[in-house]
Amino acid sequence: MLRITPILLAVLYALVMYRISVWRTHRELDAKSTELADPTLKLMTDRLAAALDLARIPVYIYEIDPVNGLAAPDGRIFITRGFYRKFRNGEVTAEEMASVIAHELGHVALGHARRRMIDFSGQNALRTALIIILNRFVPLIGVWIANGLTALLASRLSRADEYEADEYAAALLTKAGIGVGPQKSLFEKLEGLTQQRAGVAPAWLMSHPKTGERIAALEELEARWDTGD
Repeated sequence: MLRITPILLAVLYALVMYRISVWRTHRELDAKSTELADPTLKLMTDRLAAALDLARIPVYIYEIDPVNGLAAPDGRIFITRGFYRKFRNGEVTAEEMASVIAHELGHVALGHARRRMIDFSGQNALRTALIIILNRFVPLIGVWIANGLTALLASRLSRADEYEADEYAAALLTKAGIGVGPQKSLFEKLEGLTQQRAGVAPAWLMSHPKTGERIAALEELEARWDTGD
C-alpha cells in the first residue's frame, strides 16, 4: 500500500487541480470578456452557423493583448483583443478571422477544449508521480527529467489536436463557401502577427505544428477532396 500511496496522492491532486482550473478559467473569461459585436465578422459567423444548421455562433472578445483564439471547456469561442485589433488595423481579413473561429469550433466539436483541461490536470499528476519516483533513484535531477517528459507529452498531444481542428475548420469553411484559402494565408501571417520581440519565438509555436507543415496538410486534404478520396 505504501508503494502506491504516491500515485494515489497524485491522482487526488489531479482531481483537485482539475476543479480549480475549471473554476479559475470560467472566472477569468467571465471577468475579461464581452460578446463580439462587429457587423462584418457577424456576416462570417452567420455563414459558419448556416453551414452547421445553427441559429448563431456567439463569439467573445477576451481582453488580453497576445494574438490568439481560444475554445473554453464550456464551448464558448473567444478571440483576443490583440487579434481583433489586427483585424481592425487591416492586417487580417474577415475571412481569415472566420478561419480562426472555425478552428476553435473544431476544438469544441472534437472535444479538445474539455479534454485539454483534463489533460492539464493529468499531466500535473503524472509530473508529481514521476518526481516522487525519480527522486528516489536520481535525486536532484529527477524533477528536471519529470518536467521534460511531461512537457514532451503535452506538446505531442496539443499538436495532434491542432491538425484535427485544422481539418475540421477546412471542411466547415468549404461548406460555408469561404474556402481554405484564408486559412492558409493566415498561417503564413501568424509568426509575424504573434512575434513580440525580435529573436523571440512566438508562444503559439511551442504547442502548434510548424506553419509549413500545417499548410502542406491542408493542401494534401484538398487534393484528397478533389480526387474524391
